Amino acid sequence: MASVLDDPMHTSREEVDDPMQGPGQEEEGEGDPVGADASDDSSEEPEDDEEEERRIREGFIVDEDEDEDGSQSDEDADRKKRRKRRKKRHRGHKSDEEVLEEDDLELLEENTGASFSRNRLTRLRRARDSDSPPAPSRKHRTIVESSEDDLDNDDLELPHVHDIQNIWDDERAAGGRDDEDDADLDDMDNFIEYEDEDEGAAGMDEDTREERRRERRRLEKARRKAMGRPELAGIDATAWDEIHEVFGDGHEYDWALVDDEEATFDDEQVKPEMKYQDVFEPSEIRARMLTEDDDLIRAQDIPERMQLANSALSPSSTLSLHKSLTENDLDDAASWVITRISPRKERDFFRPDGQYHRYLPDLVQAITCALRFLFVQEFEVPYVWNHKRDYISYFNPLDMRTRIELLSLEELWRVYSVGQKFRSLMERRHALDALYARLGAQDEYFDNEIRKRVESVEMVADATEWLGMKYREDKKNRFDFQFHDDEEQVETKKRKLPSRISAYELAKKSVVARLAQGFGIQPHEIVLNFISANNSHFIEEPELNPLAYAEQFADPDSSKALPADQLLARARMIIATELGKDPLLRQEMRNVFKTDALVSVSPTERGKSKIDEHHPYFNFKYLQNKKMADMLRSPQFLHILAAESEHLVTVSITLPADVKATFERRLNDAFASDSFSDTARAWNEERSRVVQEALEQHLIPTAIKWTREWIREEAEDYLAEQSAQSLRDRIDVAPFQPRGLRAGETPTVLAISWGKGEPHKDVISVVFMDEAGRLREHTKLDNLVDSEMREEFRDIIQRRRPDVIVLGGFSIATSKLSQRIKEALKGSQEDPSSESYDIPVVYVFDEVARMYRHSNRAAEEFSALSPLAKYCVGLARYTQSPLNEYAALGSDIAAMSFDEDNQQLVPKEKLLTALERVLVDVTNKVGVEINRAVTDSYYQHLLPFVCGLGPRKAQVLVKKIAALGGNLVNRDQFIKNGLLTTKIFLNAAAFLRIAQDSEPKPAKNRHGEDIDVPDPLDSTRVHPEDYELARKMATDALELDEEDIHDEHPSHVVSQIMQDPEKERKLDELNLDDFAVNMYETNQDKKRHTLTVIRSELLNPYGELRRPFALPSSWDVLTMLTGETPRTLRVGLIVSVLVVRIKPGFVAVRLDSGIDGMINAQYLADTPVVPEEAVKKGQTIQGVIIDVKLDLQSDLFWVELSSRPADVGAGDSQFRRIKHDDVWDHAQHDRDTEMQARKKRSEVDRTRRVIKHPNFHNFNAQQAEQYLDKQQRGDVVIRPSSKGINHLAVTWKVDDKLFQHIDVVEPNADPTGQTVGSKLIVDGTHQFSDLDEMIVNHVQAMARKVEELMAHEKFKHGSEDDLHLFLKNFVAANPAKSAYGFTLNRKRPGHFSLCFLANKNSTVQTWPVRVTPEAYYLFDTPAAGVPELCDAFKVRHIHESTNLAAGGALGGKTPYGGRTPARTPAPGHATPGHVSTRQVGRTPNPYGGAPAPSATPYNAPPPGYPGAPSSLAMPYGGYQTPAYGSQPGVGGYPPQPPPGGVVPPGVHPSRAQMIQGNTWGSGGY
Repeated sequence: MASVLDDPMHTSREEVDDPMQGPGQEEEGEGDPVGADASDDSSEEPEDDEEEERRIREGFIVDEDEDEDGSQSDEDADRKKRRKRRKKRHRGHKSDEEVLEEDDLELLEENTGASFSRNRLTRLRRARDSDSPPAPSRKHRTIVESSEDDLDNDDLELPHVHDIQNIWDDERAAGGRDDEDDADLDDMDNFIEYEDEDEGAAGMDEDTREERRRERRRLEKARRKAMGRPELAGIDATAWDEIHEVFGDGHEYDWALVDDEEATFDDEQVKPEMKYQDVFEPSEIRARMLTEDDDLIRAQDIPERMQLANSALSPSSTLSLHKSLTENDLDDAASWVITRISPRKERDFFRPDGQYHRYLPDLVQAITCALRFLFVQEFEVPYVWNHKRDYISYFNPLDMRTRIELLSLEELWRVYSVGQKFRSLMERRHALDALYARLGAQDEYFDNEIRKRVESVEMVADATEWLGMKYREDKKNRFDFQFHDDEEQVETKKRKLPSRISAYELAKKSVVARLAQGFGIQPHEIVLNFISANNSHFIEEPELNPLAYAEQFADPDSSKALPADQLLARARMIIATELGKDPLLRQEMRNVFKTDALVSVSPTERGKSKIDEHHPYFNFKYLQNKKMADMLRSPQFLHILAAESEHLVTVSITLPADVKATFERRLNDAFASDSFSDTARAWNEERSRVVQEALEQHLIPTAIKWTREWIREEAEDYLAEQSAQSLRDRIDVAPFQPRGLRAGETPTVLAISWGKGEPHKDVISVVFMDEAGRLREHTKLDNLVDSEMREEFRDIIQRRRPDVIVLGGFSIATSKLSQRIKEALKGSQEDPSSESYDIPVVYVFDEVARMYRHSNRAAEEFSALSPLAKYCVGLARYTQSPLNEYAALGSDIAAMSFDEDNQQLVPKEKLLTALERVLVDVTNKVGVEINRAVTDSYYQHLLPFVCGLGPRKAQVLVKKIAALGGNLVNRDQFIKNGLLTTKIFLNAAAFLRIAQDSEPKPAKNRHGEDIDVPDPLDSTRVHPEDYELARKMATDALELDEEDIHDEHPSHVVSQIMQDPEKERKLDELNLDDFAVNMYETNQDKKRHTLTVIRSELLNPYGELRRPFALPSSWDVLTMLTGETPRTLRVGLIVSVLVVRIKPGFVAVRLDSGIDGMINAQYLADTPVVPEEAVKKGQTIQGVIIDVKLDLQSDLFWVELSSRPADVGAGDSQFRRIKHDDVWDHAQHDRDTEMQARKKRSEVDRTRRVIKHPNFHNFNAQQAEQYLDKQQRGDVVIRPSSKGINHLAVTWKVDDKLFQHIDVVEPNADPTGQTVGSKLIVDGTHQFSDLDEMIVNHVQAMARKVEELMAHEKFKHGSEDDLHLFLKNFVAANPAKSAYGFTLNRKRPGHFSLCFLANKNSTVQTWPVRVTPEAYYLFDTPAAGVPELCDAFKVRHIHESTNLAAGGALGGKTPYGGRTPARTPAPGHATPGHVSTRQVGRTPNPYGGAPAPSATPYNAPPPGYPGAPSSLAMPYGGYQTPAYGSQPGVGGYPPQPPPGGVVPPGVHPSRAQMIQGNTWGSGGY
């Protein structure tokens, strides 16, 4: 059995049960309030309680054999623990009720006979609140509370002190608490003195007294079990009854406490441990970089930026899962990367005539070394550039004078980017190999050709698709055999795969696949023939031609059989699909597109109207066949894609016809047979169709899609580089260097701004920043005009003595502030004793300051400052360190404008990556003082950009250094104190600067122990791995021996050379070239550049390498203050100006942007005028900019304008117009421009015409036809014309679904469109004075003519074909007769077709009949009525038949020499028929152009129609019969019938008999 000393339970219980043990040792001098007897009793308790101790131990210490009952014990322990907590909380909430009233105590004494001491009980009741409680009580309370709250002893049921007030606690009735009851008894024995014990205590020994106590405890325990009451020593059952009568038993309100008990139980359930993931939102956790990925990035010994898939500046930066390259991959990587660096490298190194062609092997070696450093050893670009530059430059020990930079810094970043792509390609290659292995296929073509040629991600995708096409179905058909003795496999639930099957898969499963083999060569063999110079795979020619061969594979069932041509088409589809999906052929097509593709743009209907000459997209609106290579270094293609996304243009990428034909010919040659047989030619035609289908359906579409993405990627990269270069120009500059400061030193700055510069409203904010970047003073001035304010400003200058004063603002009023500041610095002319200050006053770029004033960072740093004061802080900080200001922006740096017009086209992630690389370059060029970064939160923003670090690693580094005291002595502490891991230390060490104030001390103390001492090399750019080189160089320069510095710090010589006044001469005497050659021959180390760096650092540690601070130009300042740019304020533009003042010789004006302007008197009007008469103050006028005056030194910005009407009236569209691209489709542009102009005129005119006439409607042609469709024949609509304001259109209904549109000219049209002109001209010959006259005398007259002809018996309803059929049927039934008839010409509304058939051997001929208000016209022959029309037809036919008989043999055209009688023979007389000597030919098309030649005169064009000979153009004089007198009609029309005559609709009354008496087609003839 374990000893008591080994038992922790014993110790705890002993401390609790022996209250006298602690107080005597815990607090000296504190009196013991209990008597000696009580103390003696307590000292004996441990021996008496051994039985209880054993019972407690057995109840709570579980042996190994009791594990089965562990769960039950745990439940009991939990339940007891909850009870203890409830008791404790119950006691805690009773502060007032713990003290019994005096009456209660007296009542207890009377009923029990016991004596209760007020003072002692009071101390007992107030044990936790009393200032001087009894020592035993306090000791006991301390132990119990510690065991409950601090120690993990909740499982131990230790005794508790129960106050007397808790005797009615609701937990006292719980049964089965013997151990707890014993503890309660012991507690009360320790604190309450009993009367019977006091009386006989003197005559009892210790054993007797203890025996009595045990007996009393046993009796009390039995009593409590019987009564269910808590114990109270000395109170018997009678007393309890009396107490209950007074106080109750405490259970009267148990029913109301049930819910409270349940709530308490719920509250005391064991809660899971809270983590920050349970408190913060996931977005907040990501923002604070507390995710698991962030922890992994911090822990891994890999540079942080190399672990991320995107920029560290991005809020959504994620962990990259790429694997590092190995040494075995470097050769492949170098050969892959070298061709993708830049076109300049290809031009200079790869071409035989290149400038550096002979150094190509050195370039390959340099790229291999760069890839090794970047992807194998995992060094970041700044480290490689600064410490391994000899490995990426030309290094020849035999020719050390030749210095060639094989890789620039930008190209080294390019190597890193392209290397990342190669690493991704390697992973995809491995995935492709895994897929090939899973398919279980053996394909020689894949193994020997495709796999070796996979050189791009696109080829990996193509190869994956190709494998899926060829072997996916095989894998589906493959199944596993399972035998009866195999273990039963558990059926796993699988997801349902898509059931869509392509036409290729269906054909591949059918018999067509065998037909495809009949083409004599496999698709992959065609590709190999195409790639190789000569055809290595030959064709097996089938004996049958393609159709005959295909018929062999037709289905025997005729109902299911497909035609041979369809089978061939499916076979062609199989081969074309396999050719189109071949990875090698696709790559060949991509190569062709990459070199020869052309880009064209055409506007959509919406784009035609929206993209005008001033729209930014007008540059490429009609782009035609622009070479793709010309778009790679330009943002134009990105703008084209943006326009396409807005549905304004459509983009087409094509190949030149000759390039496409060459590719197609090569593919045909690889596929075609060399045989010359008919069968071979037939098969070659089929093969040519296959090639055509493969190109059009597969190769070209996929190449076009790739080309779009490739141009987009290249253009985005170019724009990102441009933005990055703009950022480099802004931040790769030293702080402003006034006179008296060395380069790189930080000046003190006084920043001033007037805001918007509104007098009596905006104050002048002044901020002073010291050289450490700390805000030292801030004040506000109302102005600098009042002498008091001016003196206050001079007082600030006198006290602070700033090195430079910087200005910024939001309006042109800032220029006036600059003038007043310069005046204040010069002093007062009235007071010669006033001091003049020679302090430069300059403007600085304020983009960062504008963003800073409203940022959260500004609110945290300077919450008490106004936004204008924060703006001044940003100006001052930018002057001291542009790099620090931009670095502090974080991800907001993407919101800065680096390329106003094009930056938004670049994805934010790509832009952030490019900008981050510039920040990394410049930060590592400058270095970071690590001790300052720990204490200065603003300067700390540079730390994440140090090589090897990042936001996460910088964060943890700062915390670790702060934990060490916040100050590092040397760089060795990064490793010795575990601040950085090895690889991170190698990357970052040289860029983390530790400033040194004194020369180095010995590295050991007097006891020989190593101590941290400063090292002067820690304040240089020299890497710790090169410290020995620096010390060696310093030793050689000082010409010291090792014995001279044996007992000194290793870098003592470095300190000496740095302090030597002749250090430059001594270092120049060293031959660094020989030193570098010796090192290379000894250790193969290339250190020539490193030695140069060491020399410069010994001369000037961390010397300034950046360019001088760049001040804004005059235009930059004007843009900053007003927003005007050279594009918006160029000469020739027309702007609105406000007249401010009028002077005798000029007018002072102001532009909307606040810039002042001037108009000289000679430019006010075309003729000399007095300015006061030409304009008025406050008037807004238009002016043309004729000059822009900018004088930054004098703070003058103004423009000169002209307001002459001649200058303003000329407009400025030629200056605002966007210049179109050189490759432009002018013809299409002109056509669309004309069409848009017509539409615009139509819309303008249509909306302008308001004519008060019942027949006028604002309709277009289609709307007019829809309106008339439900009206009667002859109804009219007058509407606006699309030809312009001086035209009207008249639409009238000829017949159902037939409408004629008539153009009416208004020579004297009303410009407002409100009325109709007094002259209306139709067809150039008919003139009317108003609309009603035109309707009656023109439209209705034509309608009557139409009705008259339609009422004639020779008119046939229906189409012209129906009339032809009728004539043929009539002549067939009456062979001796001829037939003719009329029908409406539905192709030409307002015309009829006269169709006739001379005999049964002739063909139906058609002549046109035109309807006019006064007559019908057969060709050019007028006929006043229908009988006259029929007569004219017969006469003309006779003449043509006679001429045909006379000159038909010669095929000539006989002129009509004489006049023919106007009348035909009397009614009933027959005209000779069958005059034609040969079959009449094809009827000439009277509406078309020149007819086909024929021997018959019918083929001659009719007179008056295009192509008609002059001999046929002679009208038949006298054909028209005068009617109703010989007076001519109004307007050239025939006379109208007399008013009294009634004219039936559609029929001329005087011609009724003649119509009925016509014998053509009814009588003889």
